[in-house]
Amino acid sequence: MSAANNPVNFEALDVCHQQIQRHLTDLANLAQQIEVEGVDANAQRRAADIESFFSGTSRQHHQEEEKNVFPPLLASGDADLAAAVRSLQQDHGWIEENWLGLAPQLRAIALGNSWYESAEFQHGVQVFLELVGDHIALEESLIYPESKARWAKVMAGRAARSQQASAT
Repeated sequence: MSAANNPVNFEALDVCHQQIQRHLTDLANLAQQIEVEGVDANAQRRAADIESFFSGTSRQHHQEEEKNVFPPLLASGDADLAAAVRSLQQDHGWIEENWLGLAPQLRAIALGNSWYESAEFQHGVQVFLELVGDHIALEESLIYPESKARWAKVMAGRAARSQQASAT
């Protein structure tokens, strides 16, 4: 089934971006706390929450974009738009690669283990924050508005065809 047959739930995607932003802020604060104060029970709980969110909800969000948001834009015939989408697809790969290094460290913190290397953790957090922040900025400034506009046209066309069919 083509993406044009599956309406995109932009409200859910927008809410997820808000959740991602909150978790990124918490990750930045957690990294700072660990650097200054070390790991306590609160840091463990926060690390578990952050790891769970980015290992689950955030990955599902990327899958939804790959399945329903990106394909119509890639097929649009707009070379600049397609290049932006391909950049975002590449970002998904880089974000996942970075996450695969960061997630075990967060799980270790959540469990109270101290095997992770602090400098590596801090670096991984900074890279992750930058990758995801830049990624969301491009989606929200270009990709989502363009996709929403295209979906509005599709839905208006369906409504017009439906009205024509019921008028005959």
